[in-house]
Amino acid sequence: MCMLLCFVMPQVLYGTDSPVVPSPIAIVVHKGTGIEDLSLGELRSIFLADQQFWSDRTRITLLVRAPQSDERDFVLNRIYQMTEPQFRKYWIAKMFRSEVPRGPKIVFSTDMTVELVVAIPGSISFIRADEASDAIQVVRIDGKLPSDPGYPLK
Repeated sequence: MCMLLCFVMPQVLYGTDSPVVPSPIAIVVHKGTGIEDLSLGELRSIFLADQQFWSDRTRITLLVRAPQSDERDFVLNRIYQMTEPQFRKYWIAKMFRSEVPRGPKIVFSTDMTVELVVAIPGSISFIRADEASDAIQVVRIDGKLPSDPGYPLK
């Protein structure tokens, strides 16, 4: 029984509200963006679509994992600081007010995320760091890579 509880509900056992993922979350972008480092605040602004263009005026295309993935739950908690219902309400309101032309594109797997980041100039997304490849650019957050001590998305 303990093994089941330890596996299924570690956030309850350890007193944290953050979903536990087996690897840090890496923020990845299309290699052509030229983005290598973002602050956590800049990342939040991009994910909230407050910033919709890169510095070269390329539109940012946000790719977000479908509901029920640990990575999405982690990002909702750490970057968006929202629950799933709050996230949905946020994007509906943003589109209703015509603040964005569309919501984030939904992706269903890591492979799909990587393929779309490679194919779509200006795209940004997130994957488990241990699944990153040379085909995409892993972005430093606050000057740190996922393998560095103090990386904020662990």
